[in-house]
Amino acid sequence: MRIDIITVLPELLKSPFEASIMKRSIEKGLVEVYMHNLRDYTDKSYNQVDDYQFGGGAGMVLMIEPIDKCISHLLAERTYDQVIYMSPDGHTLDQKMANSLSLVENIIILCGHYKGVDQRVRDAYITKEISVGDYVLSGGELAAAILCDSIIRLIPGVLNNETSALTDTFQDNLLAPPVYTRPSEYKGMKVPDVLLSGNFPKIEKWREEEAYKRTEELRPDLLKK
Repeated sequence: MRIDIITVLPELLKSPFEASIMKRSIEKGLVEVYMHNLRDYTDKSYNQVDDYQFGGGAGMVLMIEPIDKCISHLLAERTYDQVIYMSPDGHTLDQKMANSLSLVENIIILCGHYKGVDQRVRDAYITKEISVGDYVLSGGELAAAILCDSIIRLIPGVLNNETSALTDTFQDNLLAPPVYTRPSEYKGMKVPDVLLSGNFPKIEKWREEEAYKRTEELRPDLLKK
């Protein structure tokens, strides 16, 4: 998979890709991630990429020209399955969406900033708009990092135990059951006996029941799906 991220603040995105699972996935050659500084695609003085919005109003808007140049440059080099815009207007990211995007080959992620991007960019290029929640961030960079993490960890070979991702919370519209590790007793708090029994069919049944119970208590909306 190749991910191209268009941003005015590439420095915000460096750290997430230089540690842990995302770093290892890049080092293994399972995913390529490239940052494109939008300011490299403008001929305005002081590398300007934003301007006041027509009709007045507070907040600057990312201009169409540098975004058009950057996306056009990328599209001339290869075919992309999705051109994604990180926006609070978009469909809320969920596990089903992450699963689907983990199967594609090439995606572009455009990070909004300030008051957003010129609507003509969205009309001409964007194939999918994604939100990470009903709140507003200063820019789309952190949201893009969240999206990338949710996708990359699902790519075969990224996790040491590939079945781990299949049992994550939300994979079957259920929250994950409680998990425990050693010691089996700590300050009077004990691990459920069933998990120490070695009876794996019984353990699996317990996990299913606990997952349903936890979902019913904490996220009953998921059960409606």
